[in-house]
Amino acid sequence: MSEPTATPTIRAATEDDAQLIFDLICELATYEKLRDEVVGTAEVLRESLFERGDAEALIVESAGEPVGYALFYTTFSTFECRAGIWLEDLYVRPEHRRGGVGRKVLEHLAAIALERGRVRLEWCALEWNEPALNFYAKLGAHRLDDWRMLRLEVDGMRALAAGE
Repeated sequence: MSEPTATPTIRAATEDDAQLIFDLICELATYEKLRDEVVGTAEVLRESLFERGDAEALIVESAGEPVGYALFYTTFSTFECRAGIWLEDLYVRPEHRRGGVGRKVLEHLAAIALERGRVRLEWCALEWNEPALNFYAKLGAHRLDDWRMLRLEVDGMRALAAGE
């Protein structure tokens, strides 16, 4: 992997970035061996981010070219009685990894969290992604081994809401 030739810049995504973000999401999904699970579209993403404000996105650029993104949203801790930030995705294109880009993005997000008075910055990583897990550990993040993620998707929510 080559070293980036320029210091990365991080900026808030704009509505014009919806297709770019969606393309990067597809790259991430391919890396995670989950591409067939991407069912959204760039238009749905645009509406979610910029019309409804469901989440926020950052674009990472090097020498004026997009090299990654981060997508995050507000969470709430009942124990802290305050909000936090959930990092849904952090993706850096393979040729720009190991050059400090991911760390810069997390530094940027930590600064946003602190500026907004958030008490947590949380995310998850796939169990098999040891490079990412090791990277996060070096940043001081710790695994919450006692917690398991659970999910209901639309069909499950419909069944539950119907009392089935």
